[in-house]
Amino acid sequence: MATFELQTECIVEALFSDLLSEDQSDCRSLEMDFGGPVQSAGEPLTTFDPVIIASRLRRMGDQCNMDFERNSSEALVEVLQGKMEKFGAAVDSLSRIWSDQNPGLVYEKAFLSISVKLVMHVAKKIPAMVHPNQLIQVINGNSQVRSYIEACGGWENLDN
Repeated sequence: MATFELQTECIVEALFSDLLSEDQSDCRSLEMDFGGPVQSAGEPLTTFDPVIIASRLRRMGDQCNMDFERNSSEALVEVLQGKMEKFGAAVDSLSRIWSDQNPGLVYEKAFLSISVKLVMHVAKKIPAMVHPNQLIQVINGNSQVRSYIEACGGWENLDN
């Protein structure tokens, strides 16, 4: 089984492939995937499919209704100007605010939703400034989010 970090990398790469794809017909959505888990001879059955998990993350991002342009967070303003080194701080701050304002929304889900939504937002405004590694580092670097995903049973069991 791949490490959490490697799984995150595969998922984010699949997400970026989906986000940057001009041809939406290539996209596999979770509901339309009938392929099921893949098993090679001598290997245990795995349900880890980065494309399906990326689809779940994208839906989580789509559920985020935060208006980034109307938020005055200093870190967010810098990210919206293309200073992606503040991406992690902006996501963390916005996630805490959003989860505090929405009872029942845990910080970790808010974090994943906002990180995906913000990447999508910046990619539309300043595509040259967005790279998969930024999202990979933000997710892998947040021990609280990692613990939450692991407590769910791993990426493949992350519900939304």
